[in-house]
This record gives sequence, C-alpha cells and structure tokens, in this order.
Amino acid sequence: MRLLPWTTPEGNPCYLSTDSDLSRLSLLADDIEAAQLESGEQVLKGARGLLGDPRAGERAVRFGLTRATESLADVLRIAVSRGGRIPTEW
Repeated sequence: MRLLPWTTPEGNPCYLSTDSDLSRLSLLADDIEAAQLESGEQVLKGARGLLGDPRAGERAVRFGLTRATESLADVLRIAVSRGGRIPTEW
C-alpha cells in the first residue's frame, strides 16, 4: 500500500493499492510529490531570507513559520511513503 501525498477532506491518510508504479494514480502521486518538494525548497529559501532580515515583523515570521510547517508535513509524508516502498528483503 502506497501512502499518497494528499489526505481526505477530513484529514485522514489516503492509500493506493496497485501492482504498477506506472498507473495513472501512481504517476499523479509522483507528480504531486515532486511539486511538494519543489514548493518546500522555495519555502525554505524564503524562510532563510526572513530569518536573516532583522526588520521582519511578527506577522511575516508567523506566515513563514506556517508555510514551513506545512512544507515539513508534506516532506515527512513523502519520506514515509517512499520508505514504505523500499523492499525489506534483498
């Protein structure tokens, strides 16, 4: 079972059961994971800039931290998903 990079409207995890890494849903999940990782890179870049700005106000820091926690949640979900797909037997 593959943990997908999105949740249900209620916030529950979604899983995919397939024999093919090339199914439409698998490829869609791959694309979304790539977009989430790219977004995470941009958020990290912005957060570093924000932390380096001594004039940054509380609202800006809170916004940056909110985006950073969202990105971290996405990256952790991707890591768990990919880790779950690593074969345990060599």
